[in-house]
Amino acid sequence: MISHNNIAQLISAALPNAKVQVEDPNQDGQHFSAIVVAEQFEGLSMIKQHKLVYGAIQEHLDTGAIHALQLKTYSLSQWQSMQVQVL
Repeated sequence: MISHNNIAQLISAALPNAKVQVEDPNQDGQHFSAIVVAEQFEGLSMIKQHKLVYGAIQEHLDTGAIHALQLKTYSLSQWQSMQVQVL
């Protein structure tokens, strides 16, 4: 079984300096959700961004240790433009 912390470490290793948040919302150790913000995503389509993340965890997807990963990815500029500033 793999933990959400292990997944976050794998993604962080593949995408240095990325901000990675991984959760196990069902607490079943197989279905995870993640938000990844990385400068490496700048100018890439969402599909290419997701491929970079899935590449970091592919071995665990192949073995079935990770059954599903709900993924949201953002470049730094995308993430910054989404943030609402409160006065």
